[in-house]
Amino acid sequence: MTGGAGIVALALLQTVVTFTTVARGSASDIDQLRQVVVRGADEWRALWKAHSSEPAPTVDFSQSMIVGIFLGTRPTSGYNVNITSVKSQAGKIVVEYTESRPAPGSMVAQVLTSPFHLVGIRATQADVDFRKGDP
Repeated sequence: MTGGAGIVALALLQTVVTFTTVARGSASDIDQLRQVVVRGADEWRALWKAHSSEPAPTVDFSQSMIVGIFLGTRPTSGYNVNITSVKSQAGKIVVEYTESRPAPGSMVAQVLTSPFHLVGIRATQADVDFRKGDP
């Protein structure tokens, strides 16, 4: 019966994927929750144009790709999204992130915000899954 246990253990093997923040903030023009995977320059230009009027960061898509989260519009300041880890697991890339919100009763600016976090990872054609964790 150890054969089955070996298969389960193999499925749980994972490798940490190095990532670098490309852009992060609380002011995006993307107003809906959106998880993104960008593998090419045309896709990147279109996403960035929808996101911001600022110039897009340069990305070498022969070596890298972009994954990220846009939370969409939030009613006040104090909201945040953070990509906490990227792993290669069972042939997929798993992007883990947390979302934080202001504590009840805390003083916050009464302004609409749209938090986002975009990171660069090594280019791959693997499927990408996003998993929300606890803050």
